[in-house]
Amino acid sequence: MVMMMRMVMMMMVMMMMMMVMMMMMRVMMMMVMMRVRMMRVMRIVVMMMMRRMRVRMMRMRVMMMRVMMMMMMVMRMRMVMRMVMMMRMMRMTRMVMRVMMMMMMMRRMVMRVMMMMMMRMMMRMVMRVMMMMMMMRM
Repeated sequence: MVMMMRMVMMMMVMMMMMMVMMMMMRVMMMMVMMRVRMMRVMRIVVMMMMRRMRVRMMRMRVMMMRVMMMMMMVMRMRMVMRMVMMMRMMRMTRMVMRVMMMMMMMRRMVMRVMMMMMMRMMMRMVMRVMMMMMMMRM
């Protein structure tokens, strides 16, 4: 009888142990499932974030490229403008030089002509005076 009681007690304890073990297992399984689910959710969230970041990065890159292109265009324009300005300046200087040279030449020519005219005038005056003197003497 005592043996039977002991056996039943043992069985009861074993059953309890089994129940506890089952509960533990279930909790563990629940935990694992939760973790897996969390991992999945986290992965999806991370993927979404990555996608957003990538889109943002792409946009940023496109913006940067555009800005760079604009900068390059401006630089090129500046260079071209500078070149044109230089060319214009050169042309202007050349023109000015030419004009100066022309002016110098003209001045020389004018001086010569003026001298010639003056000489002629003087000659005429002298001639007239001479003529007058001659007339007076007559």
